[in-house]
Amino acid sequence: MEILTGYVKNIVYRNAENGYTVLALVTDGEEMTCVGSMPAADTGDILECTGEYTEHAVYGEQFRVESVRIMLPDDATQMERYLASGAVKGVGAVTAARIVALFGDDTFRVMEEEPERLAGVKGISLNKAREIGIAMREKQSTRAALIFLQGYGIGGEKAARIIRRYGDEVYSVMRENPYRLADEIEGIGFKTADEIAIKAGIARESEFRVRGGLLYALYHAAQEGHCYLPGSVLKKQLQILLEARVEDALVENELLRLQMDGRIMMVSAEDGTEDERVTGDTTRIYAAPVYHEERGCAAMLTRINRAVSVADEEAFDEALDAEIARIGRASGVIPDALQKKAVCASLGGGVVIITGGPGTGKTTTINTILRLFEARGLEVLLAAPTGRAARRMSEATGYEAKTIHRLLEVRGVPDEGGLVHARFERDEHNPLEADAVIIDEMSMVDIHLFYSLLKAVAEGTRLILVGDANQLPSVGPGQVLRDLIASGRFPTVILDRIFRQEEASDIILNAHHIRKGEHITLDNSGRDFFFLKRDRTEVILGHIVSLVRDKLPPYLQVDASQIQVLVPMKKGPLGASALNRLLQEALNPPGPGKREQAFGERIFREGDKVMQVKNNYQAQWEVSGKWGIVTERGEGVFNGDLGLIREIRPRAGYLVVEFDDARCVTYPFSEASELELAYAQTIHKSQGSEYPAVVLPLLAGPRMLFNRNLLYTAVTRARQLVVMLGDPATVQEMIDNAEQAARFTGLKEQIWDVPSMP
Repeated sequence: MEILTGYVKNIVYRNAENGYTVLALVTDGEEMTCVGSMPAADTGDILECTGEYTEHAVYGEQFRVESVRIMLPDDATQMERYLASGAVKGVGAVTAARIVALFGDDTFRVMEEEPERLAGVKGISLNKAREIGIAMREKQSTRAALIFLQGYGIGGEKAARIIRRYGDEVYSVMRENPYRLADEIEGIGFKTADEIAIKAGIARESEFRVRGGLLYALYHAAQEGHCYLPGSVLKKQLQILLEARVEDALVENELLRLQMDGRIMMVSAEDGTEDERVTGDTTRIYAAPVYHEERGCAAMLTRINRAVSVADEEAFDEALDAEIARIGRASGVIPDALQKKAVCASLGGGVVIITGGPGTGKTTTINTILRLFEARGLEVLLAAPTGRAARRMSEATGYEAKTIHRLLEVRGVPDEGGLVHARFERDEHNPLEADAVIIDEMSMVDIHLFYSLLKAVAEGTRLILVGDANQLPSVGPGQVLRDLIASGRFPTVILDRIFRQEEASDIILNAHHIRKGEHITLDNSGRDFFFLKRDRTEVILGHIVSLVRDKLPPYLQVDASQIQVLVPMKKGPLGASALNRLLQEALNPPGPGKREQAFGERIFREGDKVMQVKNNYQAQWEVSGKWGIVTERGEGVFNGDLGLIREIRPRAGYLVVEFDDARCVTYPFSEASELELAYAQTIHKSQGSEYPAVVLPLLAGPRMLFNRNLLYTAVTRARQLVVMLGDPATVQEMIDNAEQAARFTGLKEQIWDVPSMP
């Protein structure tokens, strides 16, 4: 191992999540690029780096840092350089020179202990001297805390959030009950907290450990889509998590304590699921916020689903039928009986559900509802969970559609730990002003978002929910659309007729065969559904590149960026991660004048197709018109938004992404971890989107993942063409496999518990 000592000239890049840093270190008058985990290093710092020299294919010689020690400046020259870097608020290069000229090697001590003496420096008032002293002490205090946390393996943005949350209390929290981190700091899991506890000497049978494990198990369950866990399942998950047998009495005691503290809710479900009745395990354990969201949704749905009084129902139906027929003739599409039923129910009021697969007329039904409401002077708002789904809704209807977040006027609000959360301006105190709200792609809506939506729907507003109940459920907790249908409390119209079946595409026909569990013909006799039988991974990879880059763009007259590779999993040789690296080199290789930037093991290049992978409520975006004039500004970029990297500025430390709806967002390199390459993406991530063509590699995989639901969702993402590659037996096995990971959700029962309104 080599040792390199010098001062930090500037930070080129830092990953806020893991502390991976690229910095320029000046040593013996020469500048060297250092890379590695250095979360506490800052401009002006003196570092002693241990590591080895490496050769990067793009950036040349670098020093890969294995460990780093931050050393305080110990002479006047080093102190001036440190202060001139801007490391201490209120001190620039000129002021730094004046301070050091007056105090020499005693500069830092004076700044921390006797800051009033700085008032003797030209240009520094007494108030400013005190402010500089406070800034210096805060800087040193933060630095000490960062180094302390680094000793526990925590750095970067996680360490910064911990310090913001606890301040000087950070030392006692880490030594006495580090399990608070898993509960109170997003991004820190139970395993990390457990490792810290072991280092701190906390007993493995500690009540803190059991309590932290219970809360984390419920948090992890929500990440997998559950709203609650049965008591026996939670206890089993706890034993796995703690890797130890825990006495039942201790677990029960901590559950009661958590319930008394309002952290969890334990409810009996004697009339629950069949498994609950058979096993007798009727205790459902919720994280308290999710329980209250489910119960709140049930109460608000019942309130919105008010009764409608019609004086002469027969005359009403006859007149309405004639009006719907006129609208159909004007648009050239005459609604069938089920579509008319959906329109009538929507006009009646309350909560109405319209569900059906591709080609069954959901869009025609929405358009008829819109034109009928417009003719009657009723105001309608349209929304969908994602930007792509909202744009498709706009294109199909000719009316403006927004994301649900934008409809509810989301804004980002930081908590006491500095983490930004969503706050909706529209709620029960400031409801949406409309006669009807239509939500498309409801299968994607989780319990959190649905709760926020319902709070903003005033009594008397019609709520029309449209979606395909056979799609994959939401990424977040719950299976809202399915539970609403299963409750039987709301008018539900299931559209099941494929219009113009003789003209229907093989995509639509095969999607319906898959939904019904019927095997599909893979003989390539159609014009928009093909299967290439291949049994070797390397052959499949080669064909994917050939299809996306060479064959499909001219066949469909589209750009290669519009062809989407979808995969069941993120990892593995045919996973999204491996395919993205392959497709990036094939579709967007390095070239003269094409700038790129490495972020750890990832490289982003101008022209790359990328996806936003977390909600950023404060990201600023702009839409520019002719001559580059900004025509619209706003904030908020959301998980699943797709775009292209238009510009990378390595020296300035930022990149610009243009998303599908022409919104341009500037990302400092420190926020590049919010982006991933998107040439290939998981089928779950594709929900709510539609592409001209989908390429779908399928070899054998986990049974609980490779199921009918997943295949149906993948096929229905394609508008013009589906190409599958792999083993035909896998396709038919997926169709036969109707199993999917069960979700523990209680919305249906919560709805049943609320007395229906007359």
